[in-house]
Amino acid sequence: MPWKASSVMEERLRFVARLLDGEGMSEVCREFKISRKTGYKIFNRYKDQGLEALCDRSRRPVRYANQLPDPVERLIVRLKKEKPHWGARKIRELLVRRLNGDIRLPAISTVHAVLDRHGLVKRTRARRNRAEGTPLSSGTSPNDLWCADFKGEFKLGNGRYCYPLTVTDHASRFLLLCEGLETTREVPVIDAFLHLFAQRGLPAAIRTDNGLPFASPNGLYNLSRLSVWWLRLGIAIERIKPGHPQQNGRHERMHLTLKTETTRPPGANSLQQQARFDCFVNEFNTERPHQALDMKTPAQLYRPASRPYLGLPDIEYPFHDKDILVTACGRICMHRKKINISTVMAGQRLGIKEVEEGIWLVSFMHYDLGYIDLEQKTLQTIDNPFGPRLSPMS
Repeated sequence: MPWKASSVMEERLRFVARLLDGEGMSEVCREFKISRKTGYKIFNRYKDQGLEALCDRSRRPVRYANQLPDPVERLIVRLKKEKPHWGARKIRELLVRRLNGDIRLPAISTVHAVLDRHGLVKRTRARRNRAEGTPLSSGTSPNDLWCADFKGEFKLGNGRYCYPLTVTDHASRFLLLCEGLETTREVPVIDAFLHLFAQRGLPAAIRTDNGLPFASPNGLYNLSRLSVWWLRLGIAIERIKPGHPQQNGRHERMHLTLKTETTRPPGANSLQQQARFDCFVNEFNTERPHQALDMKTPAQLYRPASRPYLGLPDIEYPFHDKDILVTACGRICMHRKKINISTVMAGQRLGIKEVEEGIWLVSFMHYDLGYIDLEQKTLQTIDNPFGPRLSPMS
């Protein structure tokens, strides 16, 4: 049975490491059961091209812990177990020696991130409340769970597009919001939720799909500024699996009725269309009986949330060395160096803690985002602290 590629690469690494430790070519080739010709070919490729020649990967520099080839990560873990009291800086130096100082070796912070993901980093405090991802909640009581989405855009009579933003309460099916927006950008969506929170209070969780503006495929851990704002407000975030709209089935069913009764034909302009939406919301909540509610109306079951909207609470980092503000371009400044974090964190205050000489842990609220070192000037991500449910209150 042929070896998997990762097994082959690991064997090459072990083979080269033995030669770099001073063992003879003949002896090592006999142990690995290959010819001297093959052995010299592997070793010469390593000397000419470096680590990438063994790993069969692109020549792009190694930057992130989750992009390391499996053999490199395993070698880092093995070296740490051989030297359990050594930190990332010394482990990386040992890696350099074993691999003859290859210039494409990972940064110190990347080595530290690898050790952290394998539970080989001692912490002065336990990581608190790390979100590990949970199944979608049942939302059995009003305001346990809200569901939000954009009903597909459509063209109004005047030729302009309308993007209906809708929010429902999962338990009571109460239609909290149906607002026709001119865009799906974050600013008008945040404004709409500001008014909704002021009127109805804050839910325990909000469920959405994985599209903009609720999530960002290019954002840090797929966060968006909207979802970061929700987390700051203490709202847990649930996301359905891509391609599984049935996980938001009640909301999707409402959309079918909304489309049939308010958009065929569409309104002549945005004001007329919003008037139709408002009439639909009133009828849906107060007149239309629902079989799943024992023929009651949503308004008979829904009540405003007990947690009022009072603005953004302050963030404190008592277990960190200091806190630092993320600039509008998504960076933090340390020791006169600008370090990229993510634009979705712009304006947010992060906690910074030196966990090893020159290596800093970066946290947002109680989520550990990753590590930075001042030489790399980039956040080295670790295991995604956010799962299907991103909960700031768990």
